[in-house]
Amino acid sequence: MAQPRENNIRVTVLGSGTCVPSLARSSCSILLQVGDTQMVFDAGPGTMRRLLEAGTDIYRIDYLFFSHFHPDHTAELVPFLFANKYPDPLRRHRPLTLVGGPGFRQFVAGLEGVYGHWIQLAPDRFDLVEMDGSRALGMADAGLTVTAAPVAHNPESVAFRIETASGCTVVYSGDTDYSKRLVALARQVGLLICEAAVPDDQKIPGHLTPSLAGEMAVQADVQRLMLTHFYPACDQIDIAAQCRRTYKGPLLLAEDLMTVIVE
Repeated sequence: MAQPRENNIRVTVLGSGTCVPSLARSSCSILLQVGDTQMVFDAGPGTMRRLLEAGTDIYRIDYLFFSHFHPDHTAELVPFLFANKYPDPLRRHRPLTLVGGPGFRQFVAGLEGVYGHWIQLAPDRFDLVEMDGSRALGMADAGLTVTAAPVAHNPESVAFRIETASGCTVVYSGDTDYSKRLVALARQVGLLICEAAVPDDQKIPGHLTPSLAGEMAVQADVQRLMLTHFYPACDQIDIAAQCRRTYKGPLLLAEDLMTVIVE
């Protein structure tokens, strides 16, 4: 496989599943690599193992973004922090920044209230950021900008748009129902990574179906669409056919350890 040029975005699916245990699909997680900068979006159970399988490890991750606080998106945070502190804290040579939506500081403080110093990293190697959509997160050294927008799932739920200095773009939806804010955030994006949790005939509040995700992709005029976050029912039907009811553009169905280059 060709290696990405500088400022291209390398996307690796670490987890394409849900809270339901599966040998094929770990819980939600996406790895984005731009040059030497490595970002993980959501960290459900199995994320650290998938990072190793993808050829990297926790000590090389610069940013951990969380779309919301449900366990299938955050359960690996505590083991991640613990493993960065013990048994060899000197293996981390770069700061780790945690990013989440409104209430994220309180969420992390609650975890620290349970685990205490076992998950508290040294201040010079750790930062925490809340994003509510009011301002972008700039990464000057990496030439990256991350923008967040609230979406329709939980009060703290946000989607993220990642953009390089050269204009490569990826949007990660997190969990959401139909959201005009997500459509706006994903406008003409190079790759929209969008949840499609359940088949069209099993729609539930707070989640998308394949055809609804496709409809939003059309409205946003995206260049490519990747569907992910599949409950087991999705593996029993033709997800692509359902998405094609509304979306005719380039389509990917996420599988764990799938890699895509966004130019």
